[in-house]
Amino acid sequence: QVQLQESGGGLVQAGGSLRLSCAASGRTFSSYAMAWFRQAPGKEREFVARLSRSGDNTHCADSVKGRFTISRDNAKNTVYLQMNSLKPEDTDVYYCAARPDWYTYVSLEYDYWGQGTQVTVSS
Repeated sequence: QVQLQESGGGLVQAGGSLRLSCAASGRTFSSYAMAWFRQAPGKEREFVARLSRSGDNTHCADSVKGRFTISRDNAKNTVYLQMNSLKPEDTDVYYCAARPDWYTYVSLEYDYWGQGTQVTVSS
């Protein structure tokens, strides 16, 4: 099992940057693929970025490609989402998720979720 806790959200102006962190409990963090999703009230959860267990393979959604970067530090049991050139449409609650083995972009395939952190981008 793994428990996840996001941090780093907040209010930022359009064009600004934020770095989200997701700290994981447990000693087997490196055996979990990780991902970030986001969700607005009344909308479905949307895939943002995913990362393999080693961190060598990443994939970002087209809507954030070139602006967001996902990474991990297995020694610190932490995954990051660096968000640059933020837009008002990036405003959402951001969640990190974990699953053993393969890094998928399908939210239903993730077993563990954090509580979420709010990101608000003002125009």
